[in-house]
Amino acid sequence: MRKTILLLAGLVFLTFINQAQTVTDIDGNVYNTVTIGTQVWMKENLKVTHYRNGDSIPNITNNTSWTNNSTGAYCDISNNPSNAATYGRLYNWYAATHVHNLCPANWHVPSDAEWNIMVKYLDNTADTTITGEVGTDIGGKLKETGTSHWHSPNTGATNSSGFTALPGGSRYFYGTFSNIGSYGVWWTSTSYSATSAWGPGVNYNHSYLLRTHADKVLGYSVRCICDFQATIEDVNFNDDIQIYPNPATDRVYIDCAERTGLKMQVYNAIGACVLTSDLVSGTNMVDITSITSGVYLIRLTGTNGTFQKKLIKN
Repeated sequence: MRKTILLLAGLVFLTFINQAQTVTDIDGNVYNTVTIGTQVWMKENLKVTHYRNGDSIPNITNNTSWTNNSTGAYCDISNNPSNAATYGRLYNWYAATHVHNLCPANWHVPSDAEWNIMVKYLDNTADTTITGEVGTDIGGKLKETGTSHWHSPNTGATNSSGFTALPGGSRYFYGTFSNIGSYGVWWTSTSYSATSAWGPGVNYNHSYLLRTHADKVLGYSVRCICDFQATIEDVNFNDDIQIYPNPATDRVYIDCAERTGLKMQVYNAIGACVLTSDLVSGTNMVDITSITSGVYLIRLTGTNGTFQKKLIKN
């Protein structure tokens, strides 16, 4: 690598286009995402009212009809549509696992195993085989901080994972609503029995994760997970091109050596291009303060081919 004084001689500050790491459902609802380990999750509860193919998901407001239903359905929390903006909507398990899929393209309702991967990432000592209280602070790492949406005391909430768990409560077997503000529970795609399925949850007055199963008729929140893992690898990267520091916090330097005509593109873990610019020979400085923490792919394209390298933003 060249000495700093020589690098500064070729230093160019890059302008770029910034796009948020978001995903959009079939209704046009936009969700922020977060990378946790190798997984990419929605950091908001699902609020869609149509399956991916455009078919409507039935909205059942009547308690008896909810209880007697054994096909896909959703409801607004307390049958109040205004709750959807913050807490999303509640779905029975039949909607969560419907053949037409209620998650956006390239996303799906996570399995119990995929939830357990996240749990192990947050606490490698956690026992993900038990039913009941898992870990001591996993729930705290998942929960949104403060009491704007959670009831006090919101024990142990740090949201260090970025998951931003919100307490949408549930709709009971008999169709009644309960515990908005007190706990959040999310369906997995994994059955426990013919009539029940796994649904992990967090509570306002505990910091652990509750791993439990419940009747498939219940209404729970849904978080979708990306089909693709954030396992970006280096490809055809030449030694004469340097990108540093890596991991990075607010900026990276791309030393193109004597190469000219390179185009830089930066992709997030769900395949969206978030930065782009034309590079010059020598050293180029890229400001990355406006992109969120996570795993990215820097792709450089020129007349001699395409080179790509993983970048970690702290």
